[in-house]
Amino acid sequence: MQEAFSQTKNASAVKNNYDRVAWFYDPLSRIVFRNAQIQAQQALIPYIPEHANILIAGGGTGGILEAIADQYPAGLRITYVEISEKMIRKAEKRFTGKNTVTFVHSAIEDYAAKSHFDVVITAFLFDNFTQEKADRIFQKLDKLLQPDGKWLFTDFHIDKKSSRSWKTWLLKSMYLFFKFFSEVEASQLPDTTSLFKKAGYHAIFTAFWYRKFIHSSIYQKP
Repeated sequence: MQEAFSQTKNASAVKNNYDRVAWFYDPLSRIVFRNAQIQAQQALIPYIPEHANILIAGGGTGGILEAIADQYPAGLRITYVEISEKMIRKAEKRFTGKNTVTFVHSAIEDYAAKSHFDVVITAFLFDNFTQEKADRIFQKLDKLLQPDGKWLFTDFHIDKKSSRSWKTWLLKSMYLFFKFFSEVEASQLPDTTSLFKKAGYHAIFTAFWYRKFIHSSIYQKP
């Protein structure tokens, strides 16, 4: 079962909106990263509890929905929040099994939740934000996650030893590209590791992909 509604007014005018790249985002991802972006997300799916209430923040074109349905064909309640209307249109066409999926056209910072969640999923979301905004988004999502809940986190990763590596140059090129097409606010990755640490989260799974340029972790809320 699927439902859809909007909480964002004039979403095309806001920043971090991928409407202009929605039609070629997935092919571009495969050209640059092969299947690493989706594999990094798929590795976290087995940790989702059965019958979980899930929030997907910034879900993009919805590939994660099909990956979830492959392992959990029924019994999940999923709220799918995405700022790009064109991305949501693509996501709505995905196979979701018999899971209940509610699509919300909204920036995550504007999303008015009606419940708390057992699982929060953020894949390549925080790289769009400045550190200040990342702090605010983290605090909001943290409040929406139940105690002992799981946060499935995937994003790009740059360590201090990579300051002059190909990863840094690729990341800079990506920011220039998406600033032009999607008005992405950030110019560098925010420090999300410290946010989880300060909030008392415990990493129960961590893996790296694409020569450690992509990082995925499962954080357990205290």
